[in-house]
Amino acid sequence: MSIASAFGFGSDKKVRYAVVGLGDIAQASMMPGIAHTGNSVLVALVTGDPQKAKEVGDQYGIAEEHTYKYEQFGELIASGTIDAIYLATPNWRHAEFAIPALKAGIHVLCEKPLEVSAEKAAAILDVERHSSAKLMVAYRLHFEPATLDAIRRIRAGELGELVAFTSCFGQKVDPANHRAKNGIEAGPLFDMGPYPINATRYLFGAEPTEVVAAVATRQAGSGIDIDDTFAVTLRFPGDKLAQFTVSYVTNNVNSLIIVGTEGSIHMSPAYGFGDPLEQNRTIGEKKSHESFKATDQFGGEMKYFSDCIIHDREVEPDGEEGYADLRVIDGIVEALKTGKSVTLEPFSRTRRIDPDGQEQTLSYKSPPRNEVNAKSPTG
Repeated sequence: MSIASAFGFGSDKKVRYAVVGLGDIAQASMMPGIAHTGNSVLVALVTGDPQKAKEVGDQYGIAEEHTYKYEQFGELIASGTIDAIYLATPNWRHAEFAIPALKAGIHVLCEKPLEVSAEKAAAILDVERHSSAKLMVAYRLHFEPATLDAIRRIRAGELGELVAFTSCFGQKVDPANHRAKNGIEAGPLFDMGPYPINATRYLFGAEPTEVVAAVATRQAGSGIDIDDTFAVTLRFPGDKLAQFTVSYVTNNVNSLIIVGTEGSIHMSPAYGFGDPLEQNRTIGEKKSHESFKATDQFGGEMKYFSDCIIHDREVEPDGEEGYADLRVIDGIVEALKTGKSVTLEPFSRTRRIDPDGQEQTLSYKSPPRNEVNAKSPTG
């Protein structure tokens, strides 16, 4: 029996989701997008905040009996009322909820990074291998038209042989935000680092072999008690080099440049949502610019995941993609501790992005900013 049959899915059925963790990313971005999908429905909430449970539940028509405390998660997954969860707790709590959900046959759409170490990610993957449920990591750019266009152009050889990647991704985080007070695992390396790390891997179509890293702290006495800026160099097979900086103290910036022997693509914005992502391309001497329509990246990735559940298709990005980025983050952390370059253990990705099969074009709709006890990192 297929997963679709087991859950009773037909052509008009919707995947029933619980949102676990009602922070900024869930309230401001994913939850407003659920209604756009056409194949997904929000039926339950999990939070440790009674005010969130009440007020967010009222916003989305979720009755009190379908709101759960974190310690009641076992009751939820045994209730028969959900098919999947969207997991948006702090990163270090992902395994805590992903593992029991997968064991119970509940599908998991998990925010990135998958966890806070490759070891913890591997524990999730081990459970997923023995589960009937699917695990997808919420890399929203794997479905975004400008990103997929860049991948198509690179695979078609427009840039020639790839040589280098560089990126800068920064924002000025409010010192009162929890991200400024919970150490490296809440800081820019784990929060923002997955974007350029993932971009290097999907643009080069390869896995890095060596890491060099440096860190800086400019906010002594400001209330930010973490290292706020990280600079990283990655070596890829064929002596391709990638460099990126992520920071919690810069003015807003998110851009990347990928360059080869025949051309380059400069994306700015490169990682955001809400505004159109843009490309400036140089192929030989010819220059061009393209602005891509902003899409609902969150609704789009959930629509794709639900479609994979309903039709029992393999997902991309899967859990292995989340593990691959954490393998690199582990190397960065080790490089920072030792002050030396770190050689990464050999690793091969078994699946890459399918640009034509994954592109999502749901129109972007600005969500209402009526968050309950949550706010964006910048205040």
